[in-house]
Amino acid sequence: MEHIDFRARREATIWTRLNRVLKSLLVLAFILVVVSLFVPQNARLNRSRGEIDNLQAQVNEQKMLLAKQTREVNLLKTDATYLETIARDRLDLMKEGEAIFRLEPAQPKRKDAARK
Repeated sequence: MEHIDFRARREATIWTRLNRVLKSLLVLAFILVVVSLFVPQNARLNRSRGEIDNLQAQVNEQKMLLAKQTREVNLLKTDATYLETIARDRLDLMKEGEAIFRLEPAQPKRKDAARK
């Protein structure tokens, strides 16, 4: 009879171990399902944050442009000297006895022009 009890205990420990392994696998599967649900959401969140950063940079750029143009409009409305300078510059006019020197930015050389 001792032999039968040993076999029964041995089978019981095998089933106990298999149950532990099965429980561990179920917990692991649950964790993997939860992770698989959150990974795409996290990727989408990161893309959205990148888009927000790009849009914020565009907003800041537009604000700077607006401030610059507002300043220029205010100067054109209130500063006669600035208005005269801008008008003469755009119309290519000069006062009598005045010499104008224009400095234009250098144009980048093209590869085709460098070969000729």
